[in-house]
Amino acid sequence: MLVTRDSLVRIAKETVQERAFNDPDIIAAYLTGSLRTADPMLGGTADIDLVFVHKTPPTNTREFIKLTPDFHLDISRRAKDEFKSPRELRGDPWLGYEMYDPVLLYEREKFFDFVQASLRAGFEFEQPPLTLQRCRTLLSHGRGNWFDISEHDGEVGPNEIRKYLKSVFHAVNAIAELSGPPIWERRLLLDFPARAEAAQKPGMVAAVYGLLGANNIDAEKIKSWLNDWKQALKLASETEGVDARIHPARLNYYDKAAKALLESETPLSALWPVLQTWTFSAAVLTGDHLNFWKSAVSVLGLLGDGFTAKVEGLDHFLDEIEIVLEEIAAANGLDAEPSTGFQI
Repeated sequence: MLVTRDSLVRIAKETVQERAFNDPDIIAAYLTGSLRTADPMLGGTADIDLVFVHKTPPTNTREFIKLTPDFHLDISRRAKDEFKSPRELRGDPWLGYEMYDPVLLYEREKFFDFVQASLRAGFEFEQPPLTLQRCRTLLSHGRGNWFDISEHDGEVGPNEIRKYLKSVFHAVNAIAELSGPPIWERRLLLDFPARAEAAQKPGMVAAVYGLLGANNIDAEKIKSWLNDWKQALKLASETEGVDARIHPARLNYYDKAAKALLESETPLSALWPVLQTWTFSAAVLTGDHLNFWKSAVSVLGLLGDGFTAKVEGLDHFLDEIEIVLEEIAAANGLDAEPSTGFQI
């Protein structure tokens, strides 16, 4: 079956028409994510990111629907009230970019044009004040997760590693959003070098790899983990309480992407999607499958005394980002005080 970007967009439109016809609470729907780019595929797989806007707060905020083993729908649901303050949206590093340039597929009540026009007013969205506000929000969340783990003195397990990775994720995007939208999970290490270069901080790429323990491994080591990793994802996707992103419809989405990254010019960029999803899965696994994960993260230096050293390194990395943002603020005559905002 030949699947193209156009055919996936067509599926998105058909899905929206069907859902909106059967659910009067849906007042709008739009397409976002990788299908907004010229090349949405990674490893021959992609998802269709749809957002439905509801009159009232939805009970189920996220849904995955398998189309084929390689393609699925990723449906998010938002309440209309989330968009009631376009001025605040401009400072939101996630929803701001989501609404800045999506494809409107359906609208029952007029609100989309107003929200988007307010976001884009005066071309302020991409100017230093709002850009810094979004980046400072990301840095704040990165620092918050760091605080959660900085004084941990017990055994390190999936929950602690997950918070550590969440801090790294926000920190990376605090630099990435200086020159564009946030980078999502599969492409985090693949796309970050260009963003670090744009920020004139290319050395941050090596720093991020170091925080993940990539200096302890090579591509062959990641390949040796793949069977245990895939089995963990499969088992966890069938287990109650796992992170919503570990879903049966997304197994090939991660597996084929990791393999494609391993064959790319930057094979170690596969480490992020493998490590992140394996950690999500390990949180609900026991026995051998948990031990396989522990073995891998031990090699990366993320357990025992190694975790303490990594947390200290993350502290320095967050400090470095704060300095970068302060320098940009000073160069533009802006307040150097950080702001708070939205979390993911």
